[in-house]
Amino acid sequence: MTDGGYGFFGSSLRDLPRLRSARRGRASSWDRDGGNDDRLTVRPGETVTLADLTGPGAVTHIWCTVALPFKEGPHAAETDYLRRLVLRITWDSGNDPSVLVPLGDFFGVGHGKTTNFASAPLQMSPQDGKGFNCWFAMPFAERARIELVSELAAEPVYFYYYIDYESYARAEPDLGYFHAQWRRENPTDGVEQGEQSNAEFLLEGTNLTGEGNYLILDAEGRGHYVGCVLNVHNLSGNTDWDWYGEGDDMIFIDGESFPPRLHGTGTEDYFNTAWCPTQAYHAPYHGITLPGNHNWKGQISLYRFHIEDPVIFERSIRVTIEHGHANKRSDDISSVAYWYQTLPHRPFGLPPVHERLPRSE
Repeated sequence: MTDGGYGFFGSSLRDLPRLRSARRGRASSWDRDGGNDDRLTVRPGETVTLADLTGPGAVTHIWCTVALPFKEGPHAAETDYLRRLVLRITWDSGNDPSVLVPLGDFFGVGHGKTTNFASAPLQMSPQDGKGFNCWFAMPFAERARIELVSELAAEPVYFYYYIDYESYARAEPDLGYFHAQWRRENPTDGVEQGEQSNAEFLLEGTNLTGEGNYLILDAEGRGHYVGCVLNVHNLSGNTDWDWYGEGDDMIFIDGESFPPRLHGTGTEDYFNTAWCPTQAYHAPYHGITLPGNHNWKGQISLYRFHIEDPVIFERSIRVTIEHGHANKRSDDISSVAYWYQTLPHRPFGLPPVHERLPRSE
């Protein structure tokens, strides 16, 4: 291998002709006996290593699909397996994972569901969104350990995967490490409507501190935030106009006080849509994969990726959003934050499996 590193190569079509020095590799579930059983069978409670790579290198693409064994008769009991399976990635010699996210949520859709959608870094592809793809670049200096953790209680799963990567002759010191974290508040700490009219409850009130906002990311170190998936399960029994949004996004950088430099105007605005959307939509950097039911009831999933506009921080970052205007709503909200930063990072965990399971609609 020649003396190449990660390099200054973009991924645009214009940059593809630039020759680079790296060695391609792939870890996958191909049948080592030469047959067509190209999958892992992951038993309940089992952790499997999908790839254990030596650096310097970079993971460039992950594809996978997963299914429960087919059964005659009654349906399998653990159809919420996309919240019971966890993707865990640990970089270099660290003991604390930098990626710790339920499998379905990591690839862009919450509530344990799949649906066809295409963004720039994440996609769920046919059939019925069950082909998962990630194109976030994930460079590492020494080691990349990628694992799948099953917290199913009774069912095995069939898991097929590719992990494509590049190996380099030298590491580059100015590259951040990819991170992803899952959070949930079920429900958020809202207020009772009481004597307020529906319009007063959903549209009026003040928040001049940012306290009580839903927390998407709270990280320390140097890096940049590159986006999130936000999932809402509308828990209101209101039969009137029942819009779940109006929550301003507030991003606090390096310990700044209220008001932050990045203060937005409403949930749909941060996700680059408008006027209380009810339609599924997917673009390279923003979209609505699950728009909910009539009157915004049920399950919603949205994404916003800061690919062209990463949010840079030198010491710390807190990414927050109101749950309803002035934090009045009490819905089930979960999220995945994606970011790059230096190591070591502030360690984070994952709630136990019973606290991750999606509600039935």
